[in-house]
Amino acid sequence: MALFGKPKYTIVRVKKKEMPDGLWTKCGECSETLYNKAIEENLKVCPKCGYHFSLSAYERIAMLLDEDTFREYDADMLSADPLDFKGPKTYKDKLAQDQQITGLKDAVVSGEGLLDAQKTVIAVTDSRFIMGSMGSVVGEKITRAIETAIKNKLPMIIVSGSGGGARMYEGMLSLMQMSKTCAALSRHHNAGLAYISVLTNPTMGGVMASFAGVGDIIIAEPRALIGFAGPRVIEQTIRQKLPPGFQRSEFLLEHGLIDMIVQRKNLKLTLSQLLDYLS
Repeated sequence: MALFGKPKYTIVRVKKKEMPDGLWTKCGECSETLYNKAIEENLKVCPKCGYHFSLSAYERIAMLLDEDTFREYDADMLSADPLDFKGPKTYKDKLAQDQQITGLKDAVVSGEGLLDAQKTVIAVTDSRFIMGSMGSVVGEKITRAIETAIKNKLPMIIVSGSGGGARMYEGMLSLMQMSKTCAALSRHHNAGLAYISVLTNPTMGGVMASFAGVGDIIIAEPRALIGFAGPRVIEQTIRQKLPPGFQRSEFLLEHGLIDMIVQRKNLKLTLSQLLDYLS
């Protein structure tokens, strides 16, 4: 009887392919893991629950204005450091860091372009730059944009996304931008020109208490957090539980603070129709 030896096996270790970074994003509302390309194709809105991800200022402008019609104002304006602010990080360091991360000089982009062939002045704050807060540069750029709209008899659109309100690195100089922007918008209104304010998540503090809150028409994206102080601060102050959905777009529409809620995919068409009607 033939004897056979034990079979010999060769163990081959297959290296698991690593998944490249930057392909997936978790939804901030429903926690669904989403393919980034699918989000981009859906205007950065979760296809499962409708959560609206933040857009950069230039993404927002590209979404709203006709292609290759945008002309930027005051692109090289830079913030000073009037208080020589020092903390865990100096104001100069914070500015330099966010300029490198975002590619922006400050938290707002302003200019003019065509929205469905209608010439419009637009300003968009960017929440990635010091939380979209308003310092001297943001206030000055928005005011200059409004003044240009008055001079050229054009409607004004401001898209706000600020979780930081007034930028306290600049102290009183940031707070005075609230009255400066509102005064410019009052002159714009007195000239018989339309101003539409678009509120995105979040729009808070001094931004909401100034230019964002005084539109002839105030539009918000769904579920955007909108208010002055945040819900936790209010609860700690009044020692009461707030109603469900407090300070969200839907709550504020029900209570009359805003005029309409518009899905991102419908925003350009809605703005076009409003501009056509108001002008």
